[in-house]
Amino acid sequence: MIPGKCKQAMSAHQDEKRSHGGKGGPRWLVWASLVVCLFLAIGAEKAAVAEPHAANEPLGVAQGIHAGRVVWVHNPDATDWKGPGDGHWWQSDHTSQKEVERMLSQALQNLTGESTDSVAWDKLFRYINEKRGKGNVGYKAGEKIAIKVNFVGFIWTHGGVNPENYNLESWQDYMNTSPQVISAVLRQLVKTVGAKESDISVCDSLAYFANEYYDILHKEFPEVKYLDYAGKFGRVQMKQSSVPIYWSCNPEGCLQDYVPVCFAEAEYLINLANLKAHTGAGVTLCAKNHYGSLIRWPAQKGYYDLHGSGFPRDTGKYRNLVDLMGHAHIGGKTVLYLIDGLYSGVHPIDRAPRKWSSYPFNGDWTSSLFASQDPVAIDSVGFDFLWEEYSDYARKEGVDDYVHEAAMADNPPSGTFYDPDHPGNVKRLPSLGIHEHWNNPTEKKYSRNLGTGKGIELIAVTPPTAAEK
Repeated sequence: MIPGKCKQAMSAHQDEKRSHGGKGGPRWLVWASLVVCLFLAIGAEKAAVAEPHAANEPLGVAQGIHAGRVVWVHNPDATDWKGPGDGHWWQSDHTSQKEVERMLSQALQNLTGESTDSVAWDKLFRYINEKRGKGNVGYKAGEKIAIKVNFVGFIWTHGGVNPENYNLESWQDYMNTSPQVISAVLRQLVKTVGAKESDISVCDSLAYFANEYYDILHKEFPEVKYLDYAGKFGRVQMKQSSVPIYWSCNPEGCLQDYVPVCFAEAEYLINLANLKAHTGAGVTLCAKNHYGSLIRWPAQKGYYDLHGSGFPRDTGKYRNLVDLMGHAHIGGKTVLYLIDGLYSGVHPIDRAPRKWSSYPFNGDWTSSLFASQDPVAIDSVGFDFLWEEYSDYARKEGVDDYVHEAAMADNPPSGTFYDPDHPGNVKRLPSLGIHEHWNNPTEKKYSRNLGTGKGIELIAVTPPTAAEK
């Protein structure tokens, strides 16, 4: 088992070496490949015998209009791609914009319990405003909205974008947030909510915003601000604000981190993540999506190393993801959590998505979209899906430790005083949401579905079975 994983990790480095004219990619990537290999070697035996966590035992306090609700929309008609060699999955003839828009509409209405998108959005904005102490008010014209996407395949250190022209020259089928889902969100915000294009930002601080995606979006929404690492070719460079992030482990001798300007200026955030496994972290969902919100590399020299407490090795430890989830200008402003699960894979070893064998995908693309107002609940559901499909990665010990910490942020297993908004221990975070695991991977029922507890409620919007047709 291990030699194969090592070969996969080193193959990723060799791909980078070829992409840099045989001279090798960034030096850290060589070490990253070796570290991934070593990490897998050390953890494989433990991962192989990992026991599944107890089912239907909720932790924390559920959030949302319908507390703890997560909507899962599964629509195989949204994806029509044979795989590498059949163009690219993000092209319009392989991913249906119409079906993706229908999926988002279904997610919004089922999440809020409303029959129209406009009323659904109004309920979402009123909920977050009341929660922030602003009163029962909806969206007001002129308020800014930032959308944090996941463009790891465009990452400036080693992704597939040529920085000289912003063309996507490799990693062309990597599992980034799809332009179709981004476009669907933009259409909702502009046409349904009534936000001005110029008040909306789409961003990832670690990426170059590739032409192939930018052209699709910019053609329809030319006034939207598209922010990235370098800010070239019509994009806007992401910069730090003066709003600090304090890591609750209180690291010493580290440079100060700050939220980006677009977050500080925004009244609302939308966290638009991806459904992916991760060789180091186990999973990458809404919480880890914010590693691309900092204006520096997660393990950049001089700064607090996020990988140390972000990669699982055991349980009951400080998790920096909780600070990102709970910060007033990050999680505190998030009006909607979305996970783009149209195509899934494993970072960083996959250059293209994988079809899933688990139920109900049965050898097809995941073709899914997840939505919630509860950041802990949506990552808990995403974890359960990834646990079932990716036994080599999601099942390592401690992968879901961060959602345990977040659910019990007011009294976490690690004993950490989580307070990302202040230096020192001033105001402890409350519970950030509800965590539990489903009863089994076929029924996918949580305690609210079963009527046994106040945990997660999974609303599944799925295609009719043959018997139902």
